[in-house]
Amino acid sequence: MFVPADGDPRVLGPATGDERTLLVDFLSVQRATLELKCTGLDTDLSQRSVTPSTLSLLGLLRHLADVERRWFRRVLAGHDAPPLFSSPAAPDADFSGAVPDPEVVAEAWAAWRAEIAFAEAFVAGAPHLGVDGHDSWRGRVSLRWVLIHMIEEYARHNGHADLLRERIDGSIGM
Repeated sequence: MFVPADGDPRVLGPATGDERTLLVDFLSVQRATLELKCTGLDTDLSQRSVTPSTLSLLGLLRHLADVERRWFRRVLAGHDAPPLFSSPAAPDADFSGAVPDPEVVAEAWAAWRAEIAFAEAFVAGAPHLGVDGHDSWRGRVSLRWVLIHMIEEYARHNGHADLLRERIDGSIGM
């Protein structure tokens, strides 16, 4: 196991309850899983999976900061908040710019944590899961859909994180 069960920093929440509680908890566990997979690596976070891929744990962290920003800040809150790490001219810069530099690592952690804090505050303040916003890709989307999508997004990338972390230092598990 990556960490012993009694030392797992993720708090497993309720298995029953209202929809919002369950969705928020599932997303929280997925976020905590990514953080767990990235913890303790510093600039090793930038190690690539295999050539020619630019996939790395640091790239995933940067990518997910931008994903959080897109759905919660831009789409649901309606803020003018362009991506932090990618752009139309450089759509893969979240991964290609994930270099072994302590400042780049610190910037990624700070951005990811700030976007999660914004998202958590937005969700807590939303009157219901039907709150919606407009996305250029999907059209109208509800908070409910965004939460489900974010759980799926993290779960997919946490599978990548499992393999990346194992390649870096042999750590495996949940």
